[in-house]
Amino acid sequence: MNTKLGKVISIATVVWIVSFFSAMAGENNWTHFRGSRLDGISSQSVPTIWNDSTNILWQVPVAGKGWSSPVIFDQQLWISTASHDGKKMSAVCLNTLSGAIIFDIELFYSDTIYSIHATNSYATPTPSIEEGFVYVHFGATGTACIDTKNGQLVWQRTDLKCEHVQGPGSSPIIYKNLLILHMEGTDVQYLVALDKKTGETVWQTYRPESIYEKLAPIGRKAYITPIIVNVNGHDLLISNGSAMCAAYNPETGEEIWRIVQGEDSSVSMPFSENGTVFFYTGFVTNSDDEKHAELLAVNPNGNGDLTQSNILWRFQSPILQLLTPVMKDGLIYTIDTRNVLYCIDAKTGAEIYSLKRRQKYNSSPVYANGYIYFTSVKGETLVLKAGKDLQIVAENKLPGQVYATPAIAQHSIFIRTDSHLYCIGQK
Repeated sequence: MNTKLGKVISIATVVWIVSFFSAMAGENNWTHFRGSRLDGISSQSVPTIWNDSTNILWQVPVAGKGWSSPVIFDQQLWISTASHDGKKMSAVCLNTLSGAIIFDIELFYSDTIYSIHATNSYATPTPSIEEGFVYVHFGATGTACIDTKNGQLVWQRTDLKCEHVQGPGSSPIIYKNLLILHMEGTDVQYLVALDKKTGETVWQTYRPESIYEKLAPIGRKAYITPIIVNVNGHDLLISNGSAMCAAYNPETGEEIWRIVQGEDSSVSMPFSENGTVFFYTGFVTNSDDEKHAELLAVNPNGNGDLTQSNILWRFQSPILQLLTPVMKDGLIYTIDTRNVLYCIDAKTGAEIYSLKRRQKYNSSPVYANGYIYFTSVKGETLVLKAGKDLQIVAENKLPGQVYATPAIAQHSIFIRTDSHLYCIGQK
């Protein structure tokens, strides 16, 4: 063999091996709310059938109350939780193989508490994790960085404030050297990026006063988690608040563009595929005094106010959309607040199929190896075959209530109920 050609092949082989095992390692982790890519998607095989005994690898009780989802790195799984009275905030680390508790760390304690909505908790934001560190956020109560090797506190912030009114909901995301948070209450609405090593503020950007001053204070709050998309070689932070969706430079917090629409809270986070951004708006009131929200498809290439130019289609929806849809291969799967399951064509916004459900769904759906998993508040998981034909594969039940979105890693699906954490996998 030609020596130079052999070297090229060897280098290519090494690159392929590194890429392959990096991808495999990534699939074994689930680092944010809705996964390491913030999209709710895994290519791993996990069971489609289970109950409180079948395919349960382990189950452990979880103290306190929290709707945060599990995050996973290597053999560590982290969740946040709060005491039922909302005074004590903690982070808990478990072994992914056994469910054994590794760390149980009290982070914040306060004798005074604020009110929350009946469907919320004091520990709803999902942590973010990377090699060596986990970042735990409780909204205005505080944010902390923990060394995952020894459980020691690296830094904490308690000075980032807003009037949540109904409790926190937005989860932090890691971007390069930054930890990005949303603090959007009835009083102030801002995004802030912290140096993830020190917790110091790198940038802070407020929502535009000219848009938000038109809203009643109760309508200014929001609970969304942002995403990062790349447009023409540049990363954009996509963030939809109650009155607008905006793209920001994630390095500086500078606003790049905005879509203006909405009069009240937004909860569902944006999502993206094939160069298009999708998000649910806050609700609007029509001429008949009827309120509705919309799912919008947006071309993210542009600058300034894109409200009149870059909206590709609209899909009318009930107000206060809570769960975030999952999207795969040009199809959007969602359940609205009237419990209607939809499959939507991402190119046109056309309904492909719909199905009325009895149950309420607050947990966001996830995708794994060709299947969509929707988990209801009552702990029932509807498993669908992905595709344009409605194919119900299974309907599984766990005891308890579920508000947390499942995590998928290490060929298992991890589901948090109001009292337990379950690891579901093939025995």
